This record gives sequence, C-alpha cells and structure tokens, in this order.
Amino acid sequence: MLPWLSTAQCAMCRAVLESQDDNSMAEGINNGIVYLMAVPYILVGVIFYFVYRKIRS
Repeated sequence: MLPWLSTAQCAMCRAVLESQDDNSMAEGINNGIVYLMAVPYILVGVIFYFVYRKIRS
C-alpha cells in the first residue's frame, strides 16, 4: 500500500507543477530534491575521509 501512496503523491506534485505557467516553483522543487539527495552522500564521504586519514596515520 505504501508504494501506491507515494506514487500518488509524486503524480499530484508533478501535475501541480506542470500546470503552472511560471517555472520558478518547479525549479525550486527540483533544487530541493537535489539538495536532499546530495547532503547524505557528502556527509558519508566526509566521514569516510576522516576515518581513512585516521587509519593511515
């Protein structure tokens, strides 16, 4: 049931964003998705860097 609900919400957001003439809101949503996706990878990379540096010294 959960995948059905999440798909429905994504379709609703997409329909709302595509129905507007102004693309600034769609660009803002896309930028927010990129930030939410990138931050965990950056944090894990920083942690691995410090662990690697600690092991090598």
